[in-house]
Amino acid sequence: MLRNVSATIYRGLVTMRHPEAFGLRRKGIDYDHFRAYSRPWLRALNIKTILDVGASTGQFARLMHAVLPGARIYSFEPLPECYEALKRALEPEADFHPLQLAIGEENAKLNFYRSIHTPSSSFLKMTKLHREAFPETIEGQQEKATAVESRRLDDAVKDLAIEDGLLLKLDVQGYESKVIAGAPQTLKRVKVAIIETSFVELYESQPLFDGIYHLMRDAGYVYRGNLQQMMHPTTGEIVQADSVFVRAD
Repeated sequence: MLRNVSATIYRGLVTMRHPEAFGLRRKGIDYDHFRAYSRPWLRALNIKTILDVGASTGQFARLMHAVLPGARIYSFEPLPECYEALKRALEPEADFHPLQLAIGEENAKLNFYRSIHTPSSSFLKMTKLHREAFPETIEGQQEKATAVESRRLDDAVKDLAIEDGLLLKLDVQGYESKVIAGAPQTLKRVKVAIIETSFVELYESQPLFDGIYHLMRDAGYVYRGNLQQMMHPTTGEIVQADSVFVRAD
């Protein structure tokens, strides 16, 4: 309760100081996130296509449409209830294309662990630390795994209208290495990848930041820092970050 009240007060103060925050919030866009992404270095990359993998209900799609309004966005989300909301994330005239699909290292139907707190749903099981760091999942014990359609990213984009100058976003709850494994050709066309990385094990057997760093380095990318960080609510330990990898060439 106190956390919700504090968040409301903070949003009010931000709106008073930055009037544009009100318009963004009405569109479902967090102003702090917008400010983190709306930077000259990103606009200078001349991004034509955005691949939003792990789209949930469209938070990243809305954000990037505001930051890079000329880019075409493909958003991938396997959960039916999230996909229904995702379809309504942007206005009909936006160059926005949601797809009900999971992305991984193989083309198959795979078991997916659903959480009542849908952003925590994953192909991997949550750890105890995850429930401590994200207490909203405590009531949402993982339900029985259900099968979802998964495809390699290289295959998923084969028939899409993709223009070079790609931005790839991965928010797949510990499944990042599997997505990377299924995307060798797509990665050659990506200018910048924004990947949610973890510094502690929030899902069973997930790769941590060091593992993702080496995979991306081997794929020809340079690590350029983080845009956002998430902390354990009790200890203050950094548990996750949105890490930025830019193609070296």
